[in-house]
Amino acid sequence: PVEPEFKYVGNMHGNEVLGRELLLQLSEFLCEEYRRGNERITRLIHDTRIHIMPSMNPDGYEVAAKQGPDSNGYLTGRNNANGVDLNRNFPDLNTLMYYSREISGPNHHIPLPDNWKSQVEPETLAVIQWISSYNFVLSANLHGGAVVANYPYDKSQDQRFRSHRRTVNTPTPDDKLFQKLAKTYSYAHSWMHRGWNCGDYFADGITNGASWYSLSKGMQDFNYLYTNCFEITLELSCNKFPPEEDLERQWMANREALVAFIEEVHQGIKGMVSDENNNGIAGAVISVQGISHDITSGDTGDYFRLLLPGTYTVTASAEGYQPLTVTTTVGPAAPSLV
Repeated sequence: PVEPEFKYVGNMHGNEVLGRELLLQLSEFLCEEYRRGNERITRLIHDTRIHIMPSMNPDGYEVAAKQGPDSNGYLTGRNNANGVDLNRNFPDLNTLMYYSREISGPNHHIPLPDNWKSQVEPETLAVIQWISSYNFVLSANLHGGAVVANYPYDKSQDQRFRSHRRTVNTPTPDDKLFQKLAKTYSYAHSWMHRGWNCGDYFADGITNGASWYSLSKGMQDFNYLYTNCFEITLELSCNKFPPEEDLERQWMANREALVAFIEEVHQGIKGMVSDENNNGIAGAVISVQGISHDITSGDTGDYFRLLLPGTYTVTASAEGYQPLTVTTTVGPAAPSLV
């Protein structure tokens, strides 16, 4: 309990291979540095449960790898074996959330549609079951084709009147926090923060997803709306399938950013929700005044709420119990225990 769960997911698009290689290298790096006694990495591993999925789309990767880096078409291997884009395959909770907001319904853990399992691919189903099994707090999924840290929402509220390229900034209730998370990666990266990459310009090397282009049924919005997890999407290279000789330069450009982003899981508030007999209460709702996005406690009653430094009024509530409200101040360093 009270040790946060973090995850990295790579190669969701099978032909975007840099993330896969970086995550394999990161795994080796963390193990080697731990064995060497590197204080920073040792602390990170002791205080965090780190989950790494190098490839979410191994079938698409096989198709792309057969082409190799030189003759790889821009879309060859992007989709899974059934020809489906996995980042357009999660249940569309954004539409439900926008409706819920109008009727003052739930702002978190939005229920899945009854027939959702029949609408998703095997990889998507496996990932949804995985992220439902752990109380993930922070996450990133790694892509290629641009160089930018992209944060939710990915889907704008009204797509009916929009041409493909007209864009609308669509912030979450945690917009400032998401901007900070994205900047943590972009400024720790060797050149992402400069903004000019691959013929595009993104100030600070970050963008709101919908203000870049709106997409429906994406993974990062699903994480935020269905679980406690805050996820961003990292676009890491102009070339989706860089040649082998470029990998070392890319690793050196991303190494610090990959580690620094994991460390971001240790901010805000965390603690236990328990009854008068010190039994943990699972599924208790943690609300922060002024931020209309709640999170819930895990199986043992532990919870994690990422927050920027500041003073907050926080309420824990659970069915069958009186709610409890406290005021707490969050500093810039380790999370406050509440």
